[in-house]
Amino acid sequence: MSTCAALCVGALSAQAELSLPVTYLQEVQERPPVLSNLDPVPDDLGQAGAELGLADNLTTGQFLGHKFTLQIQQVEEGADMMEAARTALAASPYLILDASAATQTAIADLPEAASALLFNASSGDPTLRAENCRANLLHTKPSDAMRADALMQFLTRKRWDRLVMITGPYPDDLDFAAALRRSATKFGREIASEKAWTFDADMRRNAAQEVPLFTQDFGDYDALLIADETGDFGRYIAYNTWEARPVAGSEGLMPATWSRVVEQWGAAQLQSRFTDLAARDMEPKDYAAWAAMRTMGEAVTRTNSDDPATLRTFILSDAFELAGFKGRPMTYRTWNGQLRQPIPLVTTRAVVAQAPLEGFLHQRTELDTLGLDQPESPCTAFN
Repeated sequence: MSTCAALCVGALSAQAELSLPVTYLQEVQERPPVLSNLDPVPDDLGQAGAELGLADNLTTGQFLGHKFTLQIQQVEEGADMMEAARTALAASPYLILDASAATQTAIADLPEAASALLFNASSGDPTLRAENCRANLLHTKPSDAMRADALMQFLTRKRWDRLVMITGPYPDDLDFAAALRRSATKFGREIASEKAWTFDADMRRNAAQEVPLFTQDFGDYDALLIADETGDFGRYIAYNTWEARPVAGSEGLMPATWSRVVEQWGAAQLQSRFTDLAARDMEPKDYAAWAAMRTMGEAVTRTNSDDPATLRTFILSDAFELAGFKGRPMTYRTWNGQLRQPIPLVTTRAVVAQAPLEGFLHQRTELDTLGLDQPESPCTAFN
């Protein structure tokens, strides 16, 4: 064998040894009861997105000698989530987390996770990117603040200044309502009045009678905000309000991580590949899990390394870009590990706009007009 041939075979053998095992670790959480079962939660929500990301990584990796594997691990309610995390970390330092914010910080704080690379694909809790940030935890799921800012940019552009809001009772509802309040202040909007949703009646029968009375004392306003992240009551509000006004937030005009109606910038191809894989539409958690897998795949391709520290350094560098089918290259914020990304503003049938909207400027990138900016951030873990 010639010297050149021997060197080439040796290089290929070295590349073939590079392997990246990833665990999708899911904390099974009881879903609050809702009024309608029209939108069942898929059993493979999030997992299918990671599986598509794996397939995409393997397509590129096969030409470079890079191997990727994905282990799905579900932890039932009441089981020991920390023990499951330790087991997963013993097998691989790469975890995609589908869990509550509190559980994610607890996992990130495990001694076994000190040198790991974790991805938050499920929680929009802004505190995970702020005072509760962790250096080993990156975020492909947009924060609630990013989604709220996307919506407020649109309302500002429309000059819909006077807003009112209805908030559901569950923690995710309250968190999104808090994000909307913060964003309204940021963009100079006024939430003039708020109401908590307290009905336990069957709105499928009574919405036409109950909702007009419930909204009557809001008076005049430009838009009604809905904080109903559990999908309980929001669907019954539009067209039943006392005043004929647009509805936005969790229903109506929705700031979404991803939606089946996103079709530009090659998104239709991503949607089609996902449908072929999962026999359903891609949902926001699927997209976040896909982005986590693709982030790792892109980093391995560019660095030819499977070392967590090397990959993390590259992911947070100016050299990293992720093609996310949203019209702009996506990068990570170096101060809190959040993946910058456009936020589509959608109805169930169409994309209405995509934030950041034209005219909302930033000295670094317009994508940083969405969510907590570096000067506002109390996160110190990335310093």
